[in-house]
Amino acid sequence: MSALATDTAGTAPREEARPGLLERLGDRLNPLVVKEVRQGVRSRVFWVSFGLMLLSCFILSMVAYATSREDGLSTQGQGFFFGFYVCLAMVHFFIIPYSAYRSLAREREDETWVLLILTGLGPRRILRGKVASFLVQAGLYASAVGPFLLFSYYLNGIDLPTILLVLGLGASWLLFLTVVAVCVATLADGRIGRALVNLVLLGTLGMALMYGLIAAFFLSEQGYRSVVRENGFLLATGICLWVMFSYGWLLFETAAARLSLSTENYTRGPRLALTVQMVLTGALVMGLWLWDTPPTAAAAATSVLGCLHLCVIGIFVATDVDGQARALRVLTRPWSLLRPGAVRGFRLIVLLVLGWTALCMGFFFLSLNSSSSDSSHAHLLGVLAAPAYAILYLSLPLVVGRLPSSDRLASPAVVRVLFFAMAGLASALLPLLAVLFDQRVDDPLFNLLNPFVGVANFSDYDYSVQETKMNLGLLACVWLVAVLTAFAADRALVERERRAHAS
Repeated sequence: MSALATDTAGTAPREEARPGLLERLGDRLNPLVVKEVRQGVRSRVFWVSFGLMLLSCFILSMVAYATSREDGLSTQGQGFFFGFYVCLAMVHFFIIPYSAYRSLAREREDETWVLLILTGLGPRRILRGKVASFLVQAGLYASAVGPFLLFSYYLNGIDLPTILLVLGLGASWLLFLTVVAVCVATLADGRIGRALVNLVLLGTLGMALMYGLIAAFFLSEQGYRSVVRENGFLLATGICLWVMFSYGWLLFETAAARLSLSTENYTRGPRLALTVQMVLTGALVMGLWLWDTPPTAAAAATSVLGCLHLCVIGIFVATDVDGQARALRVLTRPWSLLRPGAVRGFRLIVLLVLGWTALCMGFFFLSLNSSSSDSSHAHLLGVLAAPAYAILYLSLPLVVGRLPSSDRLASPAVVRVLFFAMAGLASALLPLLAVLFDQRVDDPLFNLLNPFVGVANFSDYDYSVQETKMNLGLLACVWLVAVLTAFAADRALVERERRAHAS
């Protein structure tokens, strides 16, 4: 019996050791992060930047030590903190985003992007890996400068909450710039386009570095306590953080859509992000409105800003490629506005514009109940005029671009150029035409279809004669032209999609 037990125990299968926590996390980690981090820390740019940053911080720390020894009780912590932060900001706000841009641009230039796609990661996961890898490198830089930043706290003149506030907002700015830089790398395909995008990105990152340093200097100079006490600062900070988060998500989804295959439902991500952005923005603005009701002029300004945002974003959404891949035509419904197709994108933008207008009308009546003024009628006309101009100038280039029989003139790039060209010509030529006929530059009739002066005229109230510049009849004319143009654009897009399906 003992021999049998021994034999049975000897032949019993052993239980496999369960993997540890680090091994499980490593399996779930994006493999592109490991590859990019290894490649990044071995590059010459990383070590040159790392060495120069540490050398600059070391020199500043020696100067701070000598100054504190001479002055006895030093209160120069704020100045030296900003000096250390400049060294970190040069890397975080310029080198890291530009290196992220070059990493993805090099993949497309060397045609190694196809090899990444074949790994099965997908465009969205690849972009997340690119962003995460450079954030890890940014963390390495920050860990090296961290002791110097803490050293400035012991020099007096700056408190620890102020340091944490500056570093927290700087980290948000770093994340936004990195996402933008990675997304910019997906814009251009040709050599000239890449060179132009490269120059624009360099200028943008230079301005972003300057803005980041100005904000850091202001916060470190004012201090945490004096800044947080002001409600305006908290509101402005919340708005900036929301703008960075929402636009970062929108740009990320747009970049993933550009890198996706035509057989995929590539438009679902960016269109869903745009819809969620508008819905959450409306909810946040509604909360602010109920908290402190502003005058009716704020409702008109909110309507104009929202319609302008939707109009500029909408011209890119409404110029999608006509038709769908055969795999996407299955289970397609007329209300599936998140699926590919120019007509679906156009209808989605129009619905968002109308929904935003309805929300701004609610803001207007809330403000009207709290405080009424003689100019409230003009502000109401401004709320209703902004969506009319947005729909008109969103539809007009789609109609004009589809009039010729050539497919080149109806391409997305040409239609987008038409949008900006027609808006610019209308805003410049109509006032010039009014001057030629000996009228005022902002004459209401000559500028009735002017997207900028027209909105301003509808929102303006002439206190000298106690009446508005515009009336409901002129507003009805603008809406009539906008509705007819939108209907023509919708029919043109539907016809082109039928032709694309038939071919």
